[in-house]
Amino acid sequence: MNLHRLLVERNRKSGPIKVGVIGAGKFSSMFLTQALHVPGLHLVGVADLSPDRARTALARTGWPSERYAAASFGEALRTGGTHVTDSADDLIDVPGLEVVLEITGDPIVGTHHAVRAIDAGRHVVMVNVEADCLVGPLLAERARRAGVVYTMAYGDQPALICELVDWCRTVGFDVVAAGKGTKYLPEYRSSTPDTVWDHYGFTAEQLASGDYNPKMFNSFLDGTKSAIEMAAVANGTGLQPQDEGLLFPPVGVDDLATALRPGELGGSLTRRGTVEVVSSLERDGTEVDRDLRWGVYVTFEARTDYAVQCFAEYGVRTDPTGRYGALYRPYHMIGLELGISIASAVLRGEPTGAPDAFRGDVVAVAKRDLRAGEVLDGEGGFTVHGELTPARASLAADALPIGLAHGCRLVNDVPAGAILSWADADLDDTLLAVKLRRELQEG
Repeated sequence: MNLHRLLVERNRKSGPIKVGVIGAGKFSSMFLTQALHVPGLHLVGVADLSPDRARTALARTGWPSERYAAASFGEALRTGGTHVTDSADDLIDVPGLEVVLEITGDPIVGTHHAVRAIDAGRHVVMVNVEADCLVGPLLAERARRAGVVYTMAYGDQPALICELVDWCRTVGFDVVAAGKGTKYLPEYRSSTPDTVWDHYGFTAEQLASGDYNPKMFNSFLDGTKSAIEMAAVANGTGLQPQDEGLLFPPVGVDDLATALRPGELGGSLTRRGTVEVVSSLERDGTEVDRDLRWGVYVTFEARTDYAVQCFAEYGVRTDPTGRYGALYRPYHMIGLELGISIASAVLRGEPTGAPDAFRGDVVAVAKRDLRAGEVLDGEGGFTVHGELTPARASLAADALPIGLAHGCRLVNDVPAGAILSWADADLDDTLLAVKLRRELQEG
C-alpha cells in the first residue's frame, strides 16, 4: 500500500527507476501512456524490430516528440529522454538500466531477452506470458540466483489472480478455485485470423489504428490465451489444473461461489484447489447476466462455523451452504497498471506473481487435419490451438508445448483434435527456448 510513497522517496534520493521496453504493441502502448505521468520512472529506451512502429506508439499515447528524440542511449541517460532502437540486446546492455519489460508476445525471442536481461543484472517484468508458460520456472530460478526479480505483469490477469490467491491464503481461507472471465463458446476453438473479427465488435476505425493483431485476438477467442494464463497461475500459486483442462462454464459474478466449487457439491469443478475460466456467454450464445468477461476471481471455503456465521453477518454472497464465498475484481487494466510490477521489483525486491514449479502446461492441438510438410503457425493461428493440462499429463504424452508450435515443419500427419508430440515437429534444437524447455521437462 506504500508503493507510491516509496517511489517518491526513491526519486528524491537517487532519481527515477530506469526502465527499458522491448516490443511496441497494444500492451506497451497502454504502459507508455501511463509512464509519461510517473516522475519516478525514466523510460530509457524502447526496442522494436520496427523503430517507426515504436515512435508511432509513443506519439499515439501522448508523448511529445522531443521526449523520444534522443539519438543514443548515452544521450537518453544524460537528458532524461528516450532512445528508440531496433536492438533489444543494446537496450538490455545500457549501463544503469534496472528493469526490462519483455512485451513481444513471442516465446522464443522472449526467452532470449529474459535470459540476457537476468544475466545482465536487470529485473524482468515478463509480460510475455507465452514465454513464462514455456520455461518460466527456470527463468524465475535463474533470476533468484542472480539476485534480481523475475515477475508476472501486474494489470495482466495472471498477476491479479495470484494477488487474490495470496490474499485468500494470508487471511486463512481455503482456496477452492481461481481464474478469470472471457468470451467463449466451443465453436471458437476452430476460429482463425480470417474469422476472428466476426466474433468481436470492433469498428473499422479501431482495426485501422494498428493496435489490433488478429492472431493475438484469435488466441483469446480460441481458448489458447486462457490456457496459457491459467498455466502461469498454476505454476505461480500451487493450484493444480483439472485433468480435463478448462471447461469454461458460463457463470456470472453473483453465482461464482456456487458454480466454482467441487462437483460433488453441485459445482462445475472436477477437483478443488484448481484454476478455471468462466465464460461470459451461455452455450446458446446469449450473454450471461452480470458476466465477468474482463475480470478475475477466487472462490474459497470458510474453515470454521464461526467464519460461516461472519459471512452471513457481513453480507458475503455465498453458495447455498453458506460455507463457500467469492471475491472478484470486475476489470483488469492491462498495461495501464504495469507500474505496480516495476515499483514492487525495484523498491521491495518482490514479484507480483512468479512461477515456482512446473504444474500446468499448454499443449498444441490440431485445429484441422494437418499434413506432414506443413509449417505450424502457433498461437492464434490457422493450424493449432492450445489446451491446458497438468504438467504430468503433458510429460506422459510427450506433448508439444504451444510455445514451440510456431515456425517448425511437421514430419507426421496429425488428425484434427489430436495433441501434437515432440516427434511430430522438426524443431531447431539450437534455440535457447528449446534447450531450456527440454531442461525443464527433464528436471
